[in-house]
Amino acid sequence: MFDWMAWTTPVAVFFSCIVLMLFGMTVWEMKSPTTLRRGFLPMETTRGDRLFIGLLAAAYVNLTFVGLSGKLMQWMSLETEPSIWISFPISMALLALIMRKG
Repeated sequence: MFDWMAWTTPVAVFFSCIVLMLFGMTVWEMKSPTTLRRGFLPMETTRGDRLFIGLLAAAYVNLTFVGLSGKLMQWMSLETEPSIWISFPISMALLALIMRKG
């Protein structure tokens, strides 16, 4: 069923984090309904809005890293491509920033 995707450990961890966040947000929303608020994003958002925007940003960070890893290997004279684990904490920090301050 999932043969079409390369399920490496970083990919599995990334998607597991997304599932856990969606579950956690669902429980949080049922216990404490959200209200609109304004942060550094140019619009009023709810927690769900910020989660969606943050997940998109995290995906773009990871895709950008994957796309640039070959160039990084050349620029930094590395023998192998840099690990995808480098972009994972960066994308999660960006997600946390958007959730907290967005």
